[in-house]
Amino acid sequence: MAAARRRAAVGLGLAGGACLLLGVCLLLAGPAIVKEQVVKNVRIDPSSISFGMWKDIPVPFYLSVHLFEVLNPTEVLDGAKPILRQRGPYVYREFRYKTNITFHDNDTVSYLEYRKLFFRPDLSNGTEDEYIVMPNILMLGASVMMENLPNFVKLLLSGALAGLKQEAFMNRTVGDILWGYDDPLLDTINMIVPGLIPFKGKFGMFVGFNNSNTGLFTVYTGMKNISRVHMVDSWNGLKKVNYWRSTGCNMINGTAGEMWPPFMSPTSLEFYSPDACRSMTLVYEQSGEFKGVPTYRFVAPKTLFANGTDYPPNEGFCPCRQSGIQNVSTCRLNAPMFISHPHFYNADPSLVNAVEGLNPSKEHHALFLDVHPMTGIPMNCSIKLQLNQYLKQVSGIIQTGKITPVVLPLLWFAESGNIEGSVLNQFYTNLVLIPSILDYLQYIFLGLSVPLIISAAVLTMMSQEKCSLFWSSNKKNSDSKKANQASSARKLPPVKVLREARL
Repeated sequence: MAAARRRAAVGLGLAGGACLLLGVCLLLAGPAIVKEQVVKNVRIDPSSISFGMWKDIPVPFYLSVHLFEVLNPTEVLDGAKPILRQRGPYVYREFRYKTNITFHDNDTVSYLEYRKLFFRPDLSNGTEDEYIVMPNILMLGASVMMENLPNFVKLLLSGALAGLKQEAFMNRTVGDILWGYDDPLLDTINMIVPGLIPFKGKFGMFVGFNNSNTGLFTVYTGMKNISRVHMVDSWNGLKKVNYWRSTGCNMINGTAGEMWPPFMSPTSLEFYSPDACRSMTLVYEQSGEFKGVPTYRFVAPKTLFANGTDYPPNEGFCPCRQSGIQNVSTCRLNAPMFISHPHFYNADPSLVNAVEGLNPSKEHHALFLDVHPMTGIPMNCSIKLQLNQYLKQVSGIIQTGKITPVVLPLLWFAESGNIEGSVLNQFYTNLVLIPSILDYLQYIFLGLSVPLIISAAVLTMMSQEKCSLFWSSNKKNSDSKKANQASSARKLPPVKVLREARL
């Protein structure tokens, strides 16, 4: 029995030692193994898991567009407050892919990213053939741009507008407004003021957006320094743009907006947006999960579109108006255009009050990015922006009537997408599940080692105690036997004397 206990104690001791050794090894080496796998799979390298995702984005992206219809155009021309009604959404499936991928010796790669859009009537609330009353963007924009020109030039334009039957508001289809229509006004404006609007062909809000690229990006691959992966080295050969009035505002910071370096901290992230002509910084809001994958949520701070008075670092984006809108005229052919959050969310209340029909809310109008912090890969995102036009009466151009100066919302759009299906499963297995299993195993092994080693020690002590008792019992028996023999010896002499007496 004692031998069996000793064998059991040895077995439990060896098992406990093995668990302790494995637990310590995983505790020390586990994080390094996970880090190595993450680094290997998120850098821009044809052998990495994320390369295919980076090259041809498999995530289903959707562009949802909402247009603002003007319900009282005649009254607006007489100085009344515009009454707006939101139309849509008009939803487009967006496909993105990269071409001209060229790796360089300085740990960078250059590429052109194209996007193709296909209308999805099944997801839309309306069709592209619907008519909507909106400002005559081209005419009213040109009027404001010509405000400071001599009166005879403005009168000349006004006469040409009358001849072309151009009015301040137009009734056109959604397809025309977004993707362009032939407008003889383009040629007329360029004839009167050469170079004022330096392009030809169709005019539309998203002309050049479909089947086009976002410019030549050169980003770091992370092969030499993983902390720089996806960070922009240059855009169209530029280290900074020249749209704005300060060096800080002109800087091209962060990534191209698709992925970020791994091992993120809950602080902020940056990306350069060619559509907004600037770098943007989003701030950490909260931790969460997306379909089992841990995420950090990043949102736009209130200072993103604040004016230079409320937030001095934005002074370079001026001339400014109220906080909550950014003047993008310098990168939009000097047209009086502004960007903002939809429905002037987080903007000066005066902008919302200047029109009727807006209802800003965080739930519907705030942009966000949910990013897996270990890999820097977005799991779920929705980038939302609104395009606005500054309208006003321009003396000499009678078509502008008595329009009260107003920043009028034209449309807002959301580019949204999330990882799903086989891509999500592969991502979850390789970059979430396996690292989690390794993490749990170290504590399981360490936890098992404690009871195993304690059990081995207890069995060893019990075995030693049994042997001690056995030895003690044998010793007592031996001593008792010796005592009996001694007692018998003491009783022998009287017998011997008796025998001698008889003789």
